[in-house]
Amino acid sequence: MVGRVDGRVALVTGGSRGIGRATALAFAREGAKVCVNYSKAKSAADEVVSIIRSKGGEAAAIGADVGDRTQVKRMVEEAVSNFGRIDILVNNAGLIYRSDAMNMQDEDQFREMMDVHTMGTFFASVDAGRYMVQQNYGRIVNVATNSAIGTGSLNSTLYAVSKGAIVIMTKRFAQELGPHGITVNAVAPGFVKTDFTLALGKDFDSRVEATASNTALRRVAMPEEIAEVILFLASDGASFLTGQTITVDGGRKDSLSHSA
Repeated sequence: MVGRVDGRVALVTGGSRGIGRATALAFAREGAKVCVNYSKAKSAADEVVSIIRSKGGEAAAIGADVGDRTQVKRMVEEAVSNFGRIDILVNNAGLIYRSDAMNMQDEDQFREMMDVHTMGTFFASVDAGRYMVQQNYGRIVNVATNSAIGTGSLNSTLYAVSKGAIVIMTKRFAQELGPHGITVNAVAPGFVKTDFTLALGKDFDSRVEATASNTALRRVAMPEEIAEVILFLASDGASFLTGQTITVDGGRKDSLSHSA
């Protein structure tokens, strides 16, 4: 049976852990050659590559800080150098600093989130998009957050602002790249059980309980559940879907808005 992204070349930023790792493995399972980007976690990225290769797939790890313009350009060029083309870009790399926006103590944290989420997504899309235009084919999937649409989660305003730009960026790039056979969509996950959220430490269980109680499904997500939506958006099954942000949060009830 032919996989849903069989023969495609995918670049997943932040692919060494969490949603990115699950996405890289899902793409490989469905036949794609996968470039696993990492910033610092080289051993984790190498492990993902090793898993893919052990199952007969093709993969490569690419180190780059997506908050750095020069490194983004090199990352995309290296992906193309490895496999000859780039068909799918997943802008997943991210980080979060929680703080009260009205009493922000460290402006550098806000700038770092803007660099990685907003500027990183923008320039990776531009650089990969140029190759996709030449091919007259491409899929760009951005990972935003339901906070960018309007959940009432406390101390996440700065994070939401940096991710909110991704929502409008998705619509604008969809318009610019659509005539070239390229779709651009986004997913907006809710609370996902990853090492990213496990870093909350002793607060993790209480956050899960509080979040789960605010969802229709009464639970939080696993990374693989978000990856499956990303896989769909990157596949030909979503060929007439573009400019959309799909909220994947189990039906959160504490939202200021349910639209994007």
